[in-house]
Amino acid sequence: MNGLEQHGGSQWYIGTPNGIVLCIEQRRGSELAGRFYHRYSAEPIAFSDLGQMTLLMEKLYDDLQFPFAGTNERRFSDSTTAPRMRQEKEERMSDDQLLQKHGDIGTFIVRVQHRQNSSWQGRITWMEEDKTICFRSVWEMIKLIESAMDTVSVSEDGEEPTWEN
Repeated sequence: MNGLEQHGGSQWYIGTPNGIVLCIEQRRGSELAGRFYHRYSAEPIAFSDLGQMTLLMEKLYDDLQFPFAGTNERRFSDSTTAPRMRQEKEERMSDDQLLQKHGDIGTFIVRVQHRQNSSWQGRITWMEEDKTICFRSVWEMIKLIESAMDTVSVSEDGEEPTWEN
């Protein structure tokens, strides 16, 4: 488990159809890159920065139609389209399989519970520290990820990340 142990009373669970395991693999300057996993694909979705990650996650939520977007996309054309019906997707990974995925420098479980006020609200668990925090916006979630990764430093031999207090 990459040196990570699940503790009794742990907050390691997915608990929602749109739960994501976010794996941070590298830092390039101030940019964090990595991949994320969800239950409807066995393949990871790679991202080169947190902005791209956010767009890819939003696309997933739109495809799943969950959580339901509280704000609709505006269109200024004459075409009217009927709302899409939600289609059930086949699960490709169990929660246990998702929880086995880990990033080289950080791993988070993201559970977006609402998409209101043109943003996201939910909970994020930093797996290495077994800490869960609620967030009220996409910006707040990104800041929580960045602040967690700011505490990570690579050991002098460059092999294993270590946590600073």
